[in-house]
Amino acid sequence: MKRPDFKDIKSFEEFSKYYWYREELIKICRGLRLKPNGGKIELNKVIEAYFNGETIRPEKSTVSRHPITKSRHPEFISGSLTAETSLLECNFTFGPRFREFFENQTGIKPFKFNVDMVATVKKVKETGDINFTLGDLLDIYYGKKTYAKYDKSALQWNKFVKDFCADPATAKFPNKLKVAAVLWKDVRESTREKVYTHELLSSLRGVNLCTL
Repeated sequence: MKRPDFKDIKSFEEFSKYYWYREELIKICRGLRLKPNGGKIELNKVIEAYFNGETIRPEKSTVSRHPITKSRHPEFISGSLTAETSLLECNFTFGPRFREFFENQTGIKPFKFNVDMVATVKKVKETGDINFTLGDLLDIYYGKKTYAKYDKSALQWNKFVKDFCADPATAKFPNKLKVAAVLWKDVRESTREKVYTHELLSSLRGVNLCTL
């Protein structure tokens, strides 16, 4: 079944049958004057609320209400990091300085930031949450609390391409990525499972894939 335009979809159940890129969800939310922030999970919740008759409007930035000043935390001035240090005030990055901090806290070397930590930092910076600390981020690592979950559905395309390239039958295509994109477009705009199968090659016999 071909994916219809959003304006022709009547329910969230129907909407959920199809694959939508994050950029498409943001465009939909902006067109409806709904909150356009966050990952696909958050955006889908906003759209689900819309179909249920609830309007979630964009939030006003909280950054201006909490000006970032170095004087609020002595440890920021000295350059040292503690569990009470605000992510925004210490200008958090995933660089060596902060990696070393988490290595000291966890005893794990080399320390690797997990995907939920990455999603959390992104949301903290988007919302201007001045109260979120390195200690809070450590709790995210240990799974003690949840702030923002990584949108694993974003990996579907990567897995699709990987499985496509692993199929020996695709060795004949000079530009595998373009062929995979043709097949992916067909899959994502349908109600089929968003995975690559060998049968997809035979389903597009009318397309001269070798010329792509």
